[in-house]
Amino acid sequence: MEATIVTILALLFLSFVALGVYATVKVAKAAKRGVDRTLDQARRTVEDTTLRAKSFGQAGVAAELAKLRLSLRGSMRATQDALQAGAVEDASLRESLDLFARLSAHGRELDEDLKRLEREPDKAYVAGQLPALTERTERITGSADALRQAARDRARRFAEDDLETLSAQIDVETGALRHWTTTTDGRDGREAAAGAEAAQPAWYESTPAPQAHPRAGETPQAITAPDPRATPYPWEKTARPESAG
Repeated sequence: MEATIVTILALLFLSFVALGVYATVKVAKAAKRGVDRTLDQARRTVEDTTLRAKSFGQAGVAAELAKLRLSLRGSMRATQDALQAGAVEDASLRESLDLFARLSAHGRELDEDLKRLEREPDKAYVAGQLPALTERTERITGSADALRQAARDRARRFAEDDLETLSAQIDVETGALRHWTTTTDGRDGREAAAGAEAAQPAWYESTPAPQAHPRAGETPQAITAPDPRATPYPWEKTARPESAG
């Protein structure tokens, strides 16, 4: 009996240790991914700042190469962000992401070529390569821009369709809430008047009708004020009976 208890306790201890190790590894991996993302973002920021400085502060082939790299990196990054954000709500963009992944391979290859040419000492050779590099950059960025704009147009179209459907539903609901303002077509004035009279509240019916003028030869009767207790309004409280004595 004691051996069984010891075995169970040992198994529980080992389970807790294994769970602790697993949790520690998961936390360490998550922290490493966070650090890697931070480092990548910092490196991209430094590279972009350096390229902007070269494009504005230098002249000749160095500035042209910097402009091509900036255009390529900006277009690819914006398209990636747009597709990844849209794919969360629109599953049809998964195929677009696959196409973008293939396009990214060409973009990385071009960026590496441009980076190598920045270190090329023969500027005449680099100048001769610029037309082909410019055309290649424009083809890649044009495809990336087309994917990004199509994804945004699709999201905007879905939003407009949803808004149109919502507006129609709200119109139906507001019409139902204002049902008393609608009248039946073809009803004559007498039916409308009868319906209006039937719809009058109780306090309107209890109001005494005005007395007609007396005819000639008749003695006018004294005007007696109506007893307010005889015509109570619905929102007034009933008077409590006074105690005798």
